[in-house]
Amino acid sequence: MRILVVGAGATGGYFGAMLARAGQDVTFLVRPARAEALRRRGLRVVGRDEEWRVDPVLLTAEELAAAPAPYDLVLLSVKATALAAATEDLAPAVGSDTAIVPQLNGFAHLDALTARFGAGRVLGGVSKVVTTLDDEGDIRRLAPLAHLTLGEPDGTLSPRVEAIRKVLVEAGIDARVPENVLTAMWHKWVFIATFGALTSLMRGTVGDVNAQPGGTELATGLLDEASAVAAAAGHPVPEAERRTSLDVVTAAGSPMVPSLYRDLAAGRSTEVEHLFGDLTDRARALGVPTPLLDLATLHLRIHQARVAPGGR
Repeated sequence: MRILVVGAGATGGYFGAMLARAGQDVTFLVRPARAEALRRRGLRVVGRDEEWRVDPVLLTAEELAAAPAPYDLVLLSVKATALAAATEDLAPAVGSDTAIVPQLNGFAHLDALTARFGAGRVLGGVSKVVTTLDDEGDIRRLAPLAHLTLGEPDGTLSPRVEAIRKVLVEAGIDARVPENVLTAMWHKWVFIATFGALTSLMRGTVGDVNAQPGGTELATGLLDEASAVAAAAGHPVPEAERRTSLDVVTAAGSPMVPSLYRDLAAGRSTEVEHLFGDLTDRARALGVPTPLLDLATLHLRIHQARVAPGGR
């Protein structure tokens, strides 16, 4: 199976490195600056008592456009702010039998990818991995959680999904095919929206927020709102999963922050429209009030207007 990993950051880089280390035919589509760094240092995974590297096969968008060739599987791992550019960059790699597995949070990307490549080429996908890029550009694992979920949007168990899962599992990746991948995507969105809104609104870690009066109540309120939207959309969060998410966002002393918070604190663009604008729009369409999520959306939009005027 010929695999193209679009993006070699903390998520795509980790799963792509696992596949490459297992001997799969993997190519990374990256920006020129990232390609230069990877050619110099290799793609390294560090942390949690492990340190290993692969020497990745790399392509830039210009190189792919000059020699287009179809891939069997495209793992799309970019931030929503880079989705439009990445979609055009990867287009020369998409053939009639290509399966695209996006690893973005939320749902707007499914519509964009389907419009560009057709519904038959786009699968649902959810990744859960606690990694970040360190100052050297290495992928640093911060926690043991690491699995990738995929499936057909219509819920069928297709031969191509099973073939992809088999390749992932053989590479040591915890790959899962749920009964309904769209439900899995909604549940991840509920958690990410809660986590992102809490830390971004309060400008602190989970532990910082919950150490103050009202912090735990805010976390609970955000989770309740996001869960209500998912339920109204037909994907209610089971109580056990809700409790697990609540435990994470109300953990005393927790140093955890999401990548959205790190982008906000560093003055970079955020995925506000993809993660929050789309969610609150769906809430209004479904008649679900979300005053706390609306506040988080406004807060992030003001930041976005400052760092990327006209970028909404």
